[in-house]
This record gives sequence, structure tokens and C-alpha cells, in this order.
Amino acid sequence: MKINHTDLEDLLKKDLETCSKEHDLQQIKSKYLGKKGHVTILFSSLKDIPSEERKAFGSELNNLKQVITKLIDLKFVDIKRNREITQRLDLDTPARHHQFGSHHPISLVIRRIEKIFSNFGFETHEGPEIETEYYNFESLNIADNHPARDMHDTFYFDSNLLLRTHTSSVQIHAMENRSAPLRVLAPGRVYRCDSDPTHSPMFHQIEGLCVDTDISFSNLKWLLNDFIYKFFESKKIKTRFRPSYFPFTEPSAEMDVMFNGKWLEVLGCGMVHPNVLKNVNIDPKKYSGLAFGLGIERFAMLAYQIKDLRVFFENDINFLEQFENLRES
Repeated sequence: MKINHTDLEDLLKKDLETCSKEHDLQQIKSKYLGKKGHVTILFSSLKDIPSEERKAFGSELNNLKQVITKLIDLKFVDIKRNREITQRLDLDTPARHHQFGSHHPISLVIRRIEKIFSNFGFETHEGPEIETEYYNFESLNIADNHPARDMHDTFYFDSNLLLRTHTSSVQIHAMENRSAPLRVLAPGRVYRCDSDPTHSPMFHQIEGLCVDTDISFSNLKWLLNDFIYKFFESKKIKTRFRPSYFPFTEPSAEMDVMFNGKWLEVLGCGMVHPNVLKNVNIDPKKYSGLAFGLGIERFAMLAYQIKDLRVFFENDINFLEQFENLRES
């Protein structure tokens, strides 16, 4: 069948649409550009073209050959790419075992504590890790010459900026931005100059604050006892409160828990000092508050029976893989 050269490009495109293998594409290339191909036959017919039309016809054939060659080359590239994708995504290949990551034990404990206190109406708040002296000390009733500042071993940037030594500063931000009554839970990283098997220069705390009318120390004891029962999943666990001192609470107490026949301190707490409420324009005659603070690493060590605090920060894959199947409860 004699084919007009102007129809060859359209015919080639139709052939290429149904072609998906290199072998078939080689056949198409031979069909158009081979020794007996359509383009070759058209070139051989140049001798039969009148001389005055031969130059224009020859130029048109050269352009057509270039177009056909380019279309075939592009199809080769397309088939090769599809073959590589198919090889990478071979559906007949047996499924591989995918090793999923896990939550860090610190994250597991934080989320577990947040979940417990959220059932008591506490909302999680965050605050800056770089604080001013006002938010870290003065607003919490810790004056410039107060001896409690020496207890914190603070990292200073300059005379005013520092790495926060506790997340109590978040409570001040929350009370400034919201009016009483309120219930605040403030987890986060804190920093102090200390390092040994039970202390780290960077560690995690959760501070809790509840400000409302008629809040009493009995409310504080009930709340923390119930938290301990839920966290350790036992109502038989023994607790006790010992008198203590914190500048931002009055009265203040330490809470101990009985483990393996020994009392272990787990958190500090107390009633919010009236001066702290005054600093954020909350009337201490109308409102009272309870506050508590606990170390996440301490609770993680107790929950997972870990003896050395430093393993939390060493990124040891053998240690972290132990928590692969755990999720916050």
C-alpha cells in the first residue's frame, strides 16, 4: 500500500501508543526507518519526482525523518523508565519487614501524665526555654538576693537572660494570658549545672497549677494521690507528704512513694503563695491555688526500672528498641 508521507507521523503515533516493549519498538523502527521502511521507500522515490519539486520534497522528507526518529527515541526512553519503575515496584516480590520507630520513653511518660491530668481538666501549655530573670525567679517570689537562687545552678546568657531552671515560669505566662479559674499543665525541658547517674544538665519537668475559689491542701493531696495510683496502676502503693520549702508555695511539701521498702521522693508541691497571685493580678483573697512539679526522668526510671539517668540521652539503639511496641496508655 502506498502511504502519503504526510500521514506517516500520525500513523507512527498510533503505533507508539500501543507499544510497551523494546522488542516491539524495534519492529516499529524498522517499519519506518529500516531498509524497506516507509521513510526509506519515500527517499528512493525522489528520483521519480520532477526536478523542480525534488528539492522541496527532499527537505520535507528530511524533516519527517527527524520527527520520526525523535518520537521513536523518546518512546525508547519512556519504555526504559517504566521498566525500571516496574522492577523497583515488582508486585510479585515478597513483602519486606519494615521496622517502625518507637516513642522515646521520656515522650511516653509525658503523654501518659498529660492524659491522666487531662481527665482532671488540666490543659497543656508551653513556654520559652530561654527566660528572663523576672519569669524564672522574681515573678515566683524569688527575690534577687534570695538564697533559693543558689539551689538552681543556673545557666546564664547575660545578667538577665538564662536557660529556665524549672517549668514554673510557664505558669506565670499562663496566668498573665488567662483569667482565673484555670488549670495548667506545663511539660518541657529545663536546665541546671549538674551531671551524674541521677542528674543531667538538661532534663524534663511537668508543672501543674490549679487556681480557683476554695482550693485547699486537701484538694492537692487527693489529686496527687490519685495521680500516683493511676500512673503506677495500683491503689496499694504507699505515699506520704513531708513539710518542705519552696518560695512560690506556702505551705510546701515533698511527696514520697514507697518502692521496695524504701521511701523515694517523687515531687514537690504546695499551695500557691499569695505573692505569686498578686504578681499576675489575681486577687489572693478571692482565689487560692495548688501547684506541683515532678521530674519526668524520675518517673520514667521508676516505670521502666532504669537505674542510670544518662541512658535516656545516649541514643543507644539497643536501649531504645525495647520501647518499640509501647504506646502511651
